[in-house]
Amino acid sequence: MSTTISPELVSALRRLRLGRMVDTLPDRIELAASQNMPFEELLALVLTDEIARRDTTAVSNRVATAKLDPDMCIERFDKSAKITFDRKLFNELCSLRFLQAHKHVVILGPVGVGKTFIASALGHIACRHRYDVRFVRADEMLTILKKSRLDNSHDAEMAALCSVDLLIVDDFALEPMSREESKDIYQLFIERTARASVILTSNRDTAEWLRMFDDVLLAQSAIDRFMNAAYDLVIEGESYRPRLKPKLATEPPPDEPVSKKPGKPKRRR
Repeated sequence: MSTTISPELVSALRRLRLGRMVDTLPDRIELAASQNMPFEELLALVLTDEIARRDTTAVSNRVATAKLDPDMCIERFDKSAKITFDRKLFNELCSLRFLQAHKHVVILGPVGVGKTFIASALGHIACRHRYDVRFVRADEMLTILKKSRLDNSHDAEMAALCSVDLLIVDDFALEPMSREESKDIYQLFIERTARASVILTSNRDTAEWLRMFDDVLLAQSAIDRFMNAAYDLVIEGESYRPRLKPKLATEPPPDEPVSKKPGKPKRRR
């Protein structure tokens, strides 16, 4: 027989913003009764349930706010992928000590080897440790900053990019930057270096970044400061993208047999 919670208790839990405990409390009460559990242990159990639920919700909210792909987390990374990178360095990055020390990460490699996945996975780990994260493509970020100049919100937008705990910029230096875009990247690098961490993914080697800037002197200053505070993770191998293709949950049903057209009846002789 299932335990029924009184309306008075339900009302009290909701007033204390503990209404979600109503879903699991009957089962916990039955478990406590079957095991002769002391009241103190029961109370600790239901409160632990609520803490776990709130932690899970908070992580989900941080992931959504960061605009991280929910599927690009470390648990879903295909370890059989035919790519190579420094596993020891990757394990060090997963510890988030680089984030605590305000260091950067540069993830380099050809198209499709999983750079975005690795960067996103580090972002998920940071969200689980209560860091504020923002994921953005480089071209999208520069477009947002360009448009912000039109409505005088540029300072606010730049402040938001500079204040987040971890900024992940995907596909950096893919195309040449204008003078304004070069200035924005310079400001971003200068503001965040030694204050907060950035993860960059790029198809281009860092030596090629210089010619992507409009101003060479500006580029040299920005890149030099950034790279001297960054870990380099180089990924090589086959494309990881085919492993991200959607797959059917079940096997497709067998093909229907093709019905034959009825032939003309043969005349009997």
